[in-house]
Amino acid sequence: MTPTGLDIVELDRIAVYESLRVVGLARGTDWDRDTPCTGWTLRRLVAHMAAQHHGFAAAVRGAGHETAYWREPQDMSEPERTYRGAATAVLAAFAEPGVTDAEFVLPEIRDGGGFPGGMALGFHFVDYVVHAWDVAATLGVGLELPDHVLVAALAVARLVPTDPAGRGPGFAFAPPVDVPVGADPLDEALRLLGRTPEKWPLSADHTREQRI
Repeated sequence: MTPTGLDIVELDRIAVYESLRVVGLARGTDWDRDTPCTGWTLRRLVAHMAAQHHGFAAAVRGAGHETAYWREPQDMSEPERTYRGAATAVLAAFAEPGVTDAEFVLPEIRDGGGFPGGMALGFHFVDYVVHAWDVAATLGVGLELPDHVLVAALAVARLVPTDPAGRGPGFAFAPPVDVPVGADPLDEALRLLGRTPEKWPLSADHTREQRI
């Protein structure tokens, strides 16, 4: 799941930090906005993102099989604070020596594992490139990810199986959609993973200085 030659820990760190930045732009009624994840508000999306961080952090400790770590937080009254705590936990876990050689048990993926650490981090990395985009698209702001990160995300996205039995409701990604000729790496990666970026245009504004 991870193309050779990539520093997947560093790529993942960049993606998670960008997700932190865009989540930090949300204010007030933003949390009730619809997102590209059908049926989810921004609050629910961020709860899911936090749960995944805690689950992956638990997997590093050998506790990925314990489903309690994968449950969405019940208290989402302060979504940004909750998310920041979860992101801090997973970044610390992924910084542990030998993490790419560890075996991860991931109960929400296929039969739960175990997965080689590098492959597991590839799952997490591409998920948070996409989720950072989900949040940015919800808020109508720009996404700040370097070109090499987007190219790497596309490389991982191309490795995600497209079997219809593993795509759609209840799975990590929707079925892929057609990729137009000339699509840039982010656009192609999003489409391969079931997003429709033309329905959720990003802005050149990265700061949302005029916020409610």
